[in-house]
Amino acid sequence: MANETSKSDIDYTILLPTYNENENLPIIVWLIIKYVKDYRYEIIIIDDNSPDGTLDVAKQLQTIYGDDKIVLKPRKAKLGLGTAYLHGLKFARGKFIIIMDADLSHHPKFIPRFIEKQRETNSHIVTGTRYAGDGGVYGWDFKRKLISRGANYLTQVLLRPGVSDLTGSFRLYRREALEKLVESSVSKGYVFQMEMMVLARKFGYEISEVPIQFVDRVYGQSKMGSNEIIQFAKGLLYLFATL
Repeated sequence: MANETSKSDIDYTILLPTYNENENLPIIVWLIIKYVKDYRYEIIIIDDNSPDGTLDVAKQLQTIYGDDKIVLKPRKAKLGLGTAYLHGLKFARGKFIIIMDADLSHHPKFIPRFIEKQRETNSHIVTGTRYAGDGGVYGWDFKRKLISRGANYLTQVLLRPGVSDLTGSFRLYRREALEKLVESSVSKGYVFQMEMMVLARKFGYEISEVPIQFVDRVYGQSKMGSNEIIQFAKGLLYLFATL
């Protein structure tokens, strides 16, 4: 199918970085399409050479839904979340960019709420929060919840970002805001999302929040480990010292 949709016809680009998500990808794509069908959108899948065949699944989805809706922009290796967004942005046609995880922890039913919040407030960024309103976390054990709460508390005390959930990764950005933030960021991994919010405040961007219910992944294993926790601590100290 030829891609006949012009850039001006797309309002929302959903960037979906993937790595070993062959079981989750068909479900998350189906849910996204279900909940954003009333909007002009595209989904860009950025797979980092997953060994489990995620890209093959993505190709099948493109055949089913069409290459005007499913755009594939794979990379040759796992190169980090920030660079994945930069890679996807080069091909994005939307005026607004939505970032989310492909592991079903972020339910697409919240995307229309993000869109409406942005329209109401004209914010540069709308971010999902697990720690305000009726937001919450489900499926984590006590240790994981403690780590997340502790990390969020430390960031609030040290960085005072003005948002209740600094480490989340379910957000809507104005395209130009995301481009500037990603180009200005130096962090990788889980610290990347935190730095994005700190930089956003530094640049004077308006940020709104939408409560979300975060659910632990259904298939596959969590990518959070001791190394990520160490990198988070180092990144937090770096941001505190430099921003």
